[in-house]
Amino acid sequence: MELSPLRLSLLELLKSPASATQLAAALDLPRQRVNYHVRALEQAGLVELVEERQRRGCVERVLRATPGREIATDVQDQFAATHLVSVAEDTAREVERMSGAAADAGKRLLTFTVEATIRFGAPGDVHEFTSDLAEAVRQIALKYDTDAGRPYRVVAMGHPGVADE
Repeated sequence: MELSPLRLSLLELLKSPASATQLAAALDLPRQRVNYHVRALEQAGLVELVEERQRRGCVERVLRATPGREIATDVQDQFAATHLVSVAEDTAREVERMSGAAADAGKRLLTFTVEATIRFGAPGDVHEFTSDLAEAVRQIALKYDTDAGRPYRVVAMGHPGVADE
């Protein structure tokens, strides 16, 4: 099973038992979307049922990550094309939602974009560059991150460019 960033986040949160409703609130996502991904994780044996309890006429399912079924989220995930597309789709959806809300409030959504074209000499250079970039972003994030500040999501992506004609 290929794990999307959302499913990896769910597994991380499910280190402690939680319901789909609690997970949805923590991730600021619709419960139905979270429930879909939780069920897929459950079918794959990565999540197990802890308890079922009655809540407002419904059955709330509390789950947790299956002990002993740790997922290796190694460097391969950051090089998967499906991962890039998933992150791009999530980003587009989030920005579209926030842009609409800002427009409805008569405000402008403050965003930024950083782009560059890099010509790598060897395939291994991509991996080294990615590691260096991740460390640089981590260091810059530490410099500017404050508990009281407004959260921003920073996404850096790379894909093969179109050759110059």
